[in-house]
Amino acid sequence: MKSALLILLASSALAGCATMEKPMTTTAPTVVEAPAPKAAPNPLTAEWTGPFQGVPAWDRLDVEQFPAAFTEAMADMKQEVEAVRDNSAPATFQNVHEPMMLAGSKMDRLQSLWGVQTSNLSNNRVNQLETEWEPKLSSFYDGLMLDPKLFQRYKAVYDNRANLNLTPAQLRLVERSYEGFVRNGANLAGAQKARLMEINSALAQRFAEFGGKVVRDEQALIFVDDATTLAGLEPALLAAFKSAAVAAGQPNRYAVKNTRSAVQPVLDYASDRALREKVWRAFVNRGDNGDANDTNQTITEILKLRQERAVLLGFETHAHYRMADTMAKDPSKAMDLMMRVWPAAVARVKEEVADMQKIADAEAKASKTAKITISPWDYGFYAEKVRKAKYDLNEAEVKPYLQLNSLIDGMFWSAGQLYDLGFKENTGDVPVFEPKVRTFEVTNLKTGAPVGLFYMDNFARDGKRSGAWMTTYRSQQGLGGTRTVLASNNNNFTAGTDGTPTLISLDDADTLFHEFGHGIHYLLQNVYYPDLARVPRDFVEMPSQVNENWLLTPEVLNRFALHYKTGAPMPKALVDKIQASSTFNQGFATVEYLSSAIVDMKLHNRTVSVTDPDRFERETLAEMGMPKEIVMRHRLPQFNHLFTSDGYSAGYYSYLWSEVMDADIWAAFKEAGGPWDRTVADRFRTIVLQTGNETDRAEAYRAFRGRDPDVKPLLARRGFPTK
Repeated sequence: MKSALLILLASSALAGCATMEKPMTTTAPTVVEAPAPKAAPNPLTAEWTGPFQGVPAWDRLDVEQFPAAFTEAMADMKQEVEAVRDNSAPATFQNVHEPMMLAGSKMDRLQSLWGVQTSNLSNNRVNQLETEWEPKLSSFYDGLMLDPKLFQRYKAVYDNRANLNLTPAQLRLVERSYEGFVRNGANLAGAQKARLMEINSALAQRFAEFGGKVVRDEQALIFVDDATTLAGLEPALLAAFKSAAVAAGQPNRYAVKNTRSAVQPVLDYASDRALREKVWRAFVNRGDNGDANDTNQTITEILKLRQERAVLLGFETHAHYRMADTMAKDPSKAMDLMMRVWPAAVARVKEEVADMQKIADAEAKASKTAKITISPWDYGFYAEKVRKAKYDLNEAEVKPYLQLNSLIDGMFWSAGQLYDLGFKENTGDVPVFEPKVRTFEVTNLKTGAPVGLFYMDNFARDGKRSGAWMTTYRSQQGLGGTRTVLASNNNNFTAGTDGTPTLISLDDADTLFHEFGHGIHYLLQNVYYPDLARVPRDFVEMPSQVNENWLLTPEVLNRFALHYKTGAPMPKALVDKIQASSTFNQGFATVEYLSSAIVDMKLHNRTVSVTDPDRFERETLAEMGMPKEIVMRHRLPQFNHLFTSDGYSAGYYSYLWSEVMDADIWAAFKEAGGPWDRTVADRFRTIVLQTGNETDRAEAYRAFRGRDPDVKPLLARRGFPTK
């Protein structure tokens, strides 16, 4: 029962009740009234129909139907779980674990719909329902999973596991399930369980509150009156800003949305320094403006609740609780890795700033204007100037070759070359939740066997959360019958206007390949038991980070990096310049990310919870020696990874942990002769990607590589010292 083992985020509202009047009694013969019409089935809980073993009915998505749908799905799930709990037969793997993994299918389908509603199609009404129902759903799942009778069924299987003739996979599942129950409070006394449920419910409410506040701040617009203020920005971006202003009722102005996809190009290319500062301040202060959307008090409450829960569950800190089932296991190991990289990254930033300052000083001298000191809103802008000076390379030269649709073809082609995955567009054949969503049938190129369906929601819009992510609406498993995969990638690119192709930056192209790496992982998955599919948090980013490596291979660039006007491939001289600049600006990239990860770990690896997040952030960064020219990639007031769920809390280090494996895996390809070596690709697929969590992931890595991951390839990739 994958949905019951996770505290899922969802919401709905109470449904109205139909009533029947009592029949009047008179001296006349009794009249039997006709029964009230039966309520129409809720489309959100209906079985999925159509091709690919059924697909979501996105065309019937209706936010007002979710209240009754959640009520119905909870009732069904409760009945299924209680049937397992109340089974009088001796507990076995077959009558406990297997039916529990199959329970809650209606809720699983519903949560897939709700995930799109909240992440891709949100609005004020959706946020209201989230705030109301997340605590209810948290309590519902806790009520199921903290039921002592159910736990005794699991415990009985665990205690008798040596006598049940279990396969290695079954034994691993039995042991992990039992440990998960204990880790999450199954052995607590009654009053302690009650308090745990209160904490989880309160956290669910505050997660929704935090997310809603950040979204509202991201919906703010920064208006610009004069087009000359936007000098340096490409026409397609200006058109998008004009469209945003028109939609806001300001047709004579331009509007920059307060999201990364809109803000970053301004910081990198707008020549007006005052505009860059204005946009930068609005962006980095999301959730931190002392108004109704300020998140600091919400963060404080979340931290207090998390630490109380950790102690209640027998852990020293929230970090120890969250990391108990990870590859790193202990906060100190994660910190050791991060602090090995941090000094080199800070040193590189000093070099980068010095290079930028020289250019800024020279410009001031040439124009006879006052000198500036490089500030955070200058970093991207002057970094582009340094890139041009050092490598004769700028984004404007590269971007015409990075057509979104062509790069999508390239990533599909790569997956075929490496893993025999084939993608055929079938947009229009199945329902979608937004007109610009594209869909692709996925098959095995060698056998022709169906694999699944892949959705792509590529463009930014109001109501869609920022960033990029991958999800599945249905995942592969063998138990209960083979299931095809329904997977999706979600990005926030700025669409081309007036019929021009969508052109993206190199960073966006990395994101495209990154998220598709997650998709590959789930499309290749081949596990029997769904509870052995979920990998540790510090492993999950590895497949996506590995996949980024194929973007800049000559085979992909020559075939798919085609000029949007001429169709000519990217010139070799330009490819060479991109390759030569591969370690450019790695100080900034590393410090921006790593500062966020270190602050996250320090925030959660403490026995007394922080009561002033802003002050903690400032003081911690000062102690770390954070360069003043950079801010955290995610400041605490807008750090959705940490505060819209427990997901990445004390876990943002995972990207670095995974990247160590990623760089080492890429080294394995290079050692074998190149990125397309099928022997390495086949071993990577069969030993690592297909196997979910059927074996310990550290053991799987050693089986693939012959040893533990080596950090040196990561350091070399970033241009840092390897000794």
